[in-house]
Amino acid sequence: MSKYLLNKFLYTVDRDPALVERYREDPVATVAEWEAEHGPRLLNCVTAEATTWLAFDDTERAALAAHDYPKLFELGAHPFLTLTLFIAMFERDHAEPLAFQREYAERLAHVTLPYPDIAT
Repeated sequence: MSKYLLNKFLYTVDRDPALVERYREDPVATVAEWEAEHGPRLLNCVTAEATTWLAFDDTERAALAAHDYPKLFELGAHPFLTLTLFIAMFERDHAEPLAFQREYAERLAHVTLPYPDIAT
């Protein structure tokens, strides 16, 4: 398991509007493509700089592919990164302001202190 890679996925996808839309429409393919092509790249470096040892485990990959943000939180993904990405993806599906944020809070209501460790 790599909380770093989960957070890197959330961070990089959220900053690319085209990738946000692809992740919304075809999450399985987007996760697979991102893991193969974007995951190994070192952020803020030339594209030739890459790593070969980071990969999602099956649980992480399944949670990302299912847009399962409660599971991602349980796995240690940073809640701010999940919230901002999923707002970008799903807020438009709700009729009133903050409706998605309320849904997000309700789906995470089962989590109690101490919260999962989000340190990478």
